[in-house]
Amino acid sequence: MVWTIFAIIIGLCFLVLLFFNRTRYRLVPLCTFLYVRFIIPPLDKGLMPWMGHALEFGKDSAKFLARMKEKHGDIFTVRVAGIYITVLLDPHSFDTVLDDAVSFEVGQSRVQLLARTFGLQLNGIQENDERRWMQQHFHAKSLTQLCTKMKSHMNNLLLNDFNYSKGWRQDGLFNLCYSLLFRTGYLTLFENEGNASAVYKEFRKFDNRLTKLARKSLKRDEKKLFTSAREKLWELLSPAFLDLESNSWQQEYITFLQNEGVDGEMQKRALLLQLWTTQCNAGPATFWLLGFLLTHPEAMGAVQSELRGLTPQDVQSHPTPVFDSVLSETLRLTAAVMINRDVVQNKSVHTSDGREYLLRKGDKIIIFPFLSPQTNPDIYPEPQMFKYDRFLNADMTEKTTFLKDQRKLKHYTMPWGAGGKMCVGKEFAIFTIKQFVFLVLTHLDVELCETGARLPPVDPSRYGFGMLHPRGDLRCLFDQLN
Repeated sequence: MVWTIFAIIIGLCFLVLLFFNRTRYRLVPLCTFLYVRFIIPPLDKGLMPWMGHALEFGKDSAKFLARMKEKHGDIFTVRVAGIYITVLLDPHSFDTVLDDAVSFEVGQSRVQLLARTFGLQLNGIQENDERRWMQQHFHAKSLTQLCTKMKSHMNNLLLNDFNYSKGWRQDGLFNLCYSLLFRTGYLTLFENEGNASAVYKEFRKFDNRLTKLARKSLKRDEKKLFTSAREKLWELLSPAFLDLESNSWQQEYITFLQNEGVDGEMQKRALLLQLWTTQCNAGPATFWLLGFLLTHPEAMGAVQSELRGLTPQDVQSHPTPVFDSVLSETLRLTAAVMINRDVVQNKSVHTSDGREYLLRKGDKIIIFPFLSPQTNPDIYPEPQMFKYDRFLNADMTEKTTFLKDQRKLKHYTMPWGAGGKMCVGKEFAIFTIKQFVFLVLTHLDVELCETGARLPPVDPSRYGFGMLHPRGDLRCLFDQLN
């Protein structure tokens, strides 16, 4: 009896290996009698059965993927909690994925993530319809109107915050940037001055825990705080706190949702998603940009020299190549979005080394531009260093020629994810960042509290979710310029 059971177990193990083991090569049928032998990307399952590399990937995905890249090259597959994820780090091959919506779909991953983090289900809305609506409200005349409102609110908030201060004021740079820009963006899009401070307070609680909840690594007590903040935000964004007679962006978005048949409860949750999408990146981006300037005096001097004599209107229309290079370099070092797709049919991809790999149906694929191209030493010498003129040519024009394997890169930096066309709010975000930094540098005297202070390290839990956050803050002294 014992030997019979043992034989059954051995047989089951053999069947598991036969049907679920992944090999280096795979035969793919072209027709009934013709098969082609494809190479599949190197597979790294990790030591833990089923879990694979889940713990390491969730703790610090950039560090983990950099180690895998060193081991396997620009394309490889890892097992994470039972899921096979192919990671593509060759920028020359990105368009194979980005331009093929048939083989690669956003799929159920995004739907599940929105349900888990925002409690949101928008089953009746087509993604293209929502994107079309967003494009209408973040381009052309609508964009001009939003920028005008943004500039007015930004001026009022920044100057009012310091009008009541006499002498030097000490604050964390991240806290100042995030607070002011969040309230500015909230007033611009939602036009509800009465609860802006309450929304910001709950938003920070929500945002600080969102990435860990998304990766299912949030502890029970922290999850309660996240859920509480989310429910308060739903309430604060409900019609009870909305001026129904305004023509705000928020009101027009609610009208769009109503026309699509979305009920009142899901409208509040959709508004929270839009609040997070539009406000979670500008504050951190300005923190890093100002932080790099404050800790690199040569860069600060070059930017101040360029901005001297310009008005707020000039900074958007007048050429500012040094300022633009600083912004590009800041985003290169601190924008860490992950582009995720589901592989819905077998697809081959060519890499720059001349090889062809098979991406398998049912797997997921990730493009992580932060690791490559943005911090790839083959593209950017000393990639971890901030160089304010990295995106400048000798004649002070914008540098756009970067090489990998002696070939010019189309995707040499990708802070906006899958490209400008995929980031509807890109122009609005750039306007916001440049306008805020200009106002700070021309209206405030800013100094480091400690001479020689350095920027805090990044919070590794934010990799994959847009702009990185610091783990800590940079203490500064602020005063109004005479």
